[in-house]
Amino acid sequence: MTVAAPWKKNQVAELVTLIKAHPTIGIVTVGNIPGPQMQKMRSRLRKSGEMRVAKLNLIKIALESAGDGKENLASMIEYLDGQAALVATDINPFLLYKQISSTQTKAPARGGETAPDDISVQKGETPFKPGPIVGELGKAGIPAAIEKGKVVIKKSKTLVNKGEKIPREVALMLTKLEIYPLTVGINLLAAYEDGTVFMPDVLNVDHDAFLTNIRLAASNAFGLAVEVGYTTPATIEPIITRSTRDAIAVLLEAGYPARGKMDLLIGRAHSQMLAIALKADGLDEELSNMVSGAATAAVSSAPVSATEDDAKKGDDEDDEEEEVAEDEAAAGLDSLFG
Repeated sequence: MTVAAPWKKNQVAELVTLIKAHPTIGIVTVGNIPGPQMQKMRSRLRKSGEMRVAKLNLIKIALESAGDGKENLASMIEYLDGQAALVATDINPFLLYKQISSTQTKAPARGGETAPDDISVQKGETPFKPGPIVGELGKAGIPAAIEKGKVVIKKSKTLVNKGEKIPREVALMLTKLEIYPLTVGINLLAAYEDGTVFMPDVLNVDHDAFLTNIRLAASNAFGLAVEVGYTTPATIEPIITRSTRDAIAVLLEAGYPARGKMDLLIGRAHSQMLAIALKADGLDEELSNMVSGAATAAVSSAPVSATEDDAKKGDDEDDEEEEVAEDEAAAGLDSLFG
């Protein structure tokens, strides 16, 4: 019977303790990761969790052993691949994905790697001086020529399709052109929280756009609630204000003699009477003086070079004053129909 080495038992025990101490567990790949990036990721996680690199079989045993109280945790085992590490943290899987993704940077190809996407060069000038570089570009499959003393790429071309191996001569020339087709960094393979395993494509969310959509939805929902009169602690005040304004408008339009609103009705009737009187003939002395006074007041308040647009603006201002008066009367809502 094979007995496990003490250091392996200790490492599994440490991993189990780590898993049980945090609600979110992630599996990440750390193969070929530069030291600075690894340190950067560890530093970011230090406040909310920890990352541990270990052999796959030890991580597997730890996930199986820590399953008590964490439903479906063992399903994370199927995502172990390559040189992996275990991340245990208190932040949710979405924030974990965002933090891990921020460590990734573009890197040059050396040749032999699989292209993660189509690799292309674009038509135009290059930073190279005329010389042997034209032949080197051609050898890499890049159509180049010398034009007006400059080395130019004659037409855009896809050099390597996604999923194909990157030839060494192409890789060398891409580096000279400062085209870095690879992405180097820690990759999240899967994340676990509260019995659910999240894949990277689900966690890849544009947080700014998401928050903008939430704010827009909240604004639209609030507007709709006020429009239909759906009462909540947030909408009751604007609903009452809107209803008050609408009720006063109906009252004035209908000429309903409600208690507390007679001054508004009389004022409206008086204004309408003067408007009619201005167009009438044969007025008595009292009414003529009243009409003249109203006309004088209108002239004195208008600009010397008043135009039809100015007169229309004055009417709009009168309407605004009337609306202010209506708003001031809103406090008497409870006596509208008394």
